Amino acid sequence: MRYFLMHRYIEVAEIDIDTSNLAILDIIETIAPEHLPVGIVTQDNRAYLGDLLEWWLDRSIPNTRSGIAEALYTMKMKSPLQLLIECLGLSLTDQYWINPVENPLDWSKINFFTNDFSSDVGNILFGKAIEEPFCLFSPDNTTDGWLQKKWILIDGKHYLVKGGSYPHQQEPFNEVLATAISRRLDIDHVPYTLTWENGLPFSVCEDIITSNTDMVSAWQIIKTQKKDNKVSPYQHFINCCEGLGIPNVQTNIDKMLVLDYLIANVDRHYNNFCAIREACTLEWIGLAPIFDNGTSMWHDLLSESIQPRGKAPSKPFRSNHEKQIGLVKDFSWIDLTALEGLEDEFYEILLTSSHINDHRRTVLCSALKNRIGKLQHVIN
Repeated sequence: MRYFLMHRYIEVAEIDIDTSNLAILDIIETIAPEHLPVGIVTQDNRAYLGDLLEWWLDRSIPNTRSGIAEALYTMKMKSPLQLLIECLGLSLTDQYWINPVENPLDWSKINFFTNDFSSDVGNILFGKAIEEPFCLFSPDNTTDGWLQKKWILIDGKHYLVKGGSYPHQQEPFNEVLATAISRRLDIDHVPYTLTWENGLPFSVCEDIITSNTDMVSAWQIIKTQKKDNKVSPYQHFINCCEGLGIPNVQTNIDKMLVLDYLIANVDRHYNNFCAIREACTLEWIGLAPIFDNGTSMWHDLLSESIQPRGKAPSKPFRSNHEKQIGLVKDFSWIDLTALEGLEDEFYEILLTSSHINDHRRTVLCSALKNRIGKLQHVIN
């Protein structure tokens, strides 16, 4: 079936989507190459199919999402790609979508930023019993990540609700800790709060994208230039950002690396830090505030296995934090005295969890204090 790949009102390309495997089969015509998703290679102003197909597949819920198999069974869907088609690829993180060539639609009447959407998919993904028929027109269909998550609307604002993992359900509390650190150190960040559903904790954050902006992942950005083997991944990312004209990159990336060092974040992959641009003018605003910090603080380890002075695994630029923090050359912006009493604040945050016992709370807070001491040693 033929669709226009759209960027708000702009026809970017005419594509053919296979109705059997639900993937992009062919690019019939590239109409506005400058509005293609960032990182898609073009030759003679024609998009490369492999790049566009990869971008499209990455847009769907991953098969690794907690509870996705049960949710698909309930919705009578054979794969997350069906859900992607059901919502025309619309998202709450950018302005791309697909428009049927034979029966074109108006973006202003269907986009999720200014129009209502169904909560059925999100509730089903959270394991709730929903009566049929389901409405599958939802931004939850284009939200990545392996943890349970859904979009909700409160007082006209969009919020992402994200869960934790067994046995400790610790990720939401780690998000709140990262918020506290970022606030104290004046690091640009997405603030997270806590909520509970059916006795389980969830983190909540407001959408930072509007109907006029796009979130562009670091993964898309690093594809805009061919990497020289002599250039480090860290420098390659900065070079790509500078080539695109994204401002103030190095300072903000270094602040992200410091935050990740303090919380021993093991999963800062290239799809969970981003830049933001204007969708209409394509002008770059800058790196997005830091978000998605939950996979940290030894969230999946037994308390006895936590070693705050050990070499914690890291991403995306080095394999462990001891090597990665070495990329930061300027610490003049940081005042570690602002973190005094942070471990006590974290202890109070963890007290609200019924999944984290007193022993684990004590171990985690002691580990956090150790990480702050280690950072002080690095700075000195």
